Amino acid sequence: MKVLVAVDDSRGSHRALSWVLDHLFFPAAATGDGGEEEQVPRPAPELVLVHAIEPLHHVMFPVGPGSAVYGAASMMEAVRAAQAENALNLLVRARLICERRGVAAATVAVEGEPREALCRAAEDAGAGLLVVGSRGLGALKRAFLGSVSDYCAHRASCPIMVVKPPPDAGDEDDGGHCTSN
Repeated sequence: MKVLVAVDDSRGSHRALSWVLDHLFFPAAATGDGGEEEQVPRPAPELVLVHAIEPLHHVMFPVGPGSAVYGAASMMEAVRAAQAENALNLLVRARLICERRGVAAATVAVEGEPREALCRAAEDAGAGLLVVGSRGLGALKRAFLGSVSDYCAHRASCPIMVVKPPPDAGDEDDGGHCTSN
């Protein structure tokens, strides 16, 4: 089975990755009859870390009453390059977390609105499970801020697991986009 985990810099994303590593990837199970234990390897799922890069929208700067100018193409390219570098750094850090736990992981960066990009990535990869984190927003905040996990739960082509924050965590908006709820 291929497991996709949505990663960004949010606490929800970190919790989701930790949950997957703790519960889906573990050493071989010990079995045996009596005193001697024998290691029986369990087939581990394939892990893919996916990060959605928000699309750039043209930037307009006001230059006077009733007039504006678009940002220069060079500025847009610089922002795109910074986004790509940030995505690469984030995915490398997430992969290192996996490697420290003895788990190999592939990484993928996809461009688009996170909710749509994650669903598309899961379908394109033939994922058996999509795992996303949650900020634990209430219904009202979710209605105004949107919910990537809610969108994915209703539209992903595979089963989805939402890793919720602990009950005492409260609303922890820490700036992540990709796995926020």
